[in-house]
Formats: sequence, structure tokens, C-alpha cells
Amino acid sequence: MEIEIKEIQASETWNLRHTVMWPAMPFDYVKLEEDKHGMHLGLFKQEDLVTVVSLFFKGDEVQFRKLATKVSEQGKGYGTLILEHIVLICKEKAVKKLWCNARVDKTGYYKKFGLKETENRYTKGGIDFVILERLF
Repeated sequence: MEIEIKEIQASETWNLRHTVMWPAMPFDYVKLEEDKHGMHLGLFKQEDLVTVVSLFFKGDEVQFRKLATKVSEQGKGYGTLILEHIVLICKEKAVKKLWCNARVDKTGYYKKFGLKETENRYTKGGIDFVILERLF
């Protein structure tokens, strides 16, 4: 099976963001003001876009946001492949800190990639979040 991770346009991430993360919200809810400044990655299986994520660089830090995998393709390792790819980008660009706002119920997954919980927590749209970070 052919898997490819490549840079895509922000607009190519919106459909997966919406259907996976916030299906009950209006479509525009998943568009970020910062999208125009981000690096957006897509993982393709054959020609099918199955996972998306957006990276936002600020100095020697990078935040990843809106990691989403098609529901029918979840549990097959695609999120892991794209997160491993993000770690490589961080090392290539000499990033000192990688971080994200994670849904509290997903923190165990992110900890497998060396991300650790901070004390920063908040609630958005009725969902609890915690900021996780990894220092390099």
C-alpha cells in the first residue's frame, strides 16, 4: 500500500477537520485565522487523503493543531506516521519545543511521542483540553 505525506493547502484540511472533530458545528468553525501562516500536511493512502494536521511555527517552537484521521481509517497507524513525520521536521528545523492543545481523553496517545502534560487546561465547546509539550 502506498502511503505519502506531503504539504497541502489549508483548504484541503477543512473537510476532515469538520467531519472528524466538530461535525455538529458550522463548517467555518474549523477554519483558523492562522491557517494562512501554517504548514499543512496530508497523509495520503493511494490518492485518498486520510489524515491531516497543521503546524504553526513561532521562533523555535511549533504547535500542531487539528490532527484528524478519517473515522473509517482510524486505528491503522496513520496518526502515528504523521506525528513521527512532525518530530522529524522539528529535528530538521532545530525546533526546541513542540506543543499542542489536546483533548484530555486523547493525552495517552500523545504521550507515546514524548509529549508531557502541562498545568494549562481549558474547556472549549464542552470539551476539556490540556496543553502538552515536548522539549528537544
